[in-house]
Amino acid sequence: LGASAQVLVVTHAPQVAARAQRHIRIAKTSSEKSAATDAVTLDGAGRREELARMLAGARVTDEARAAADSLLKAGAA
Repeated sequence: LGASAQVLVVTHAPQVAARAQRHIRIAKTSSEKSAATDAVTLDGAGRREELARMLAGARVTDEARAAADSLLKAGAA
């Protein structure tokens, strides 16, 4: 589908996110009185770190970064 049309995918799966041409991180912050949503297009290093966070959770490890590198390499193929 992506070869003939633009596709937007919202996912929590790092295996899916690694295959994207662009990676946009969406984050919501809120307080008792308001809420805001941020959308940031990630560069190569930011993308690796976000995939590692998606894999590892709150504490990103070197192992998670290595796994993110592996996913990015597989996604580029």
